Amino acid sequence: MAKNSSKHAVVTGASSGIGAATVRKLRADGWDVVAVARRADRLAALARESGAVAFVADVTKDDDVAALATFVAANGGLDTLINVAGGARGVDPVATAQAADWDWMYQVNVVGTLKMIQAFLPALRENGRGTVLNLTSTAGLAAYEGGSGYNAAKFAQHAITNALRLEEVENNLRVIEVAPGLVATEEFSLNRLGGDKAAAKKVYAGVAEPLTAEDVAEVVSYAVGLPHHINLDQIVIRPVAQAANHKLVRKG
Repeated sequence: MAKNSSKHAVVTGASSGIGAATVRKLRADGWDVVAVARRADRLAALARESGAVAFVADVTKDDDVAALATFVAANGGLDTLINVAGGARGVDPVATAQAADWDWMYQVNVVGTLKMIQAFLPALRENGRGTVLNLTSTAGLAAYEGGSGYNAAKFAQHAITNALRLEEVENNLRVIEVAPGLVATEEFSLNRLGGDKAAAKKVYAGVAEPLTAEDVAEVVSYAVGLPHHINLDQIVIRPVAQAANHKLVRKG
């Protein structure tokens, strides 16, 4: 099968985890990549390692996103936007959830995705064979106890993805959603649990083979590398040990 011949991508959330793994995988597959994140030191290291172009930006800030769009347009443009930036804070039930945590999650997962899409949509439309891939979560497909804030944010991002596909099909825009389940990364659970390393470790305890960031990056690269006429609308990826959000096999 012929591969996608357009290989100019912008990847957000690139300083760690799935975002960084996606940058590495795309570069290995021959893509030109602009890697975007807030942490300049991590981005610089990733750029040296992978050959990606680093751009420091906060996807929730208008000025940062506008500067990024200007930079990309002046340096070859893009045909593929991959929105990985996101995260979770807290595992509180609705009764005691912190509004500040919810606000942060909504801004990073939802508003940041919106700002990035709006900034690059004109260029993707002009390209005529553009792709947007949003990394959501199985938390956006089924709610679970203690997940309400993250559920709400990821359900919203899932809805944006579906609406965008309907709105932009006339512009030949390919819109893909990748929704991972349990992924063991260095920072996700640690950040969600307020830096508690012991609690973060328990999230993955007894799970023989949770997904890795590299597993998800493999799927992302495959989806955007397919010929443009093939749209993988939604890809749900879980470890075998996780049959559903509420069904996870732990041993030992």
